[in-house]
Amino acid sequence: MSENKPPFDFFDPTGMLKTMRSDSMDAWSKMMIQFVNTEAYAEATGKMLDAWLDSSAPFRKAIEKSMTQALASLNMPSRAEITSLAERLTNIEMRLDDIDAKLDESLRPRPATRTRKTANARAAKEPS
Repeated sequence: MSENKPPFDFFDPTGMLKTMRSDSMDAWSKMMIQFVNTEAYAEATGKMLDAWLDSSAPFRKAIEKSMTQALASLNMPSRAEITSLAERLTNIEMRLDDIDAKLDESLRPRPATRTRKTANARAAKEPS
């Protein structure tokens, strides 16, 4: 890794501090990349997240219950009610599409069918 570092400037009072900061940040970055890319880190992070999700479930349920009560007292729909309404509207839309397709099918012009006269005329021409 050949980095082009500017030469040290004696007239820059913060030059040495900037160089030290840059070098230490590079070292920390390389070390953290190596640390985070290990299997042990992934397992530990997974266990910690599982524990956090398990411990936060009761709080989430309590907040959800209090939010439902607050929305009910304000005469506003809850998430479950909106989801139910969306499902019903989707069902209605699908049924309307089916009805529209059947209506289009019934209004489509059909090929000409034989009339009685042509059927009788053919029967008369054929030898019996």
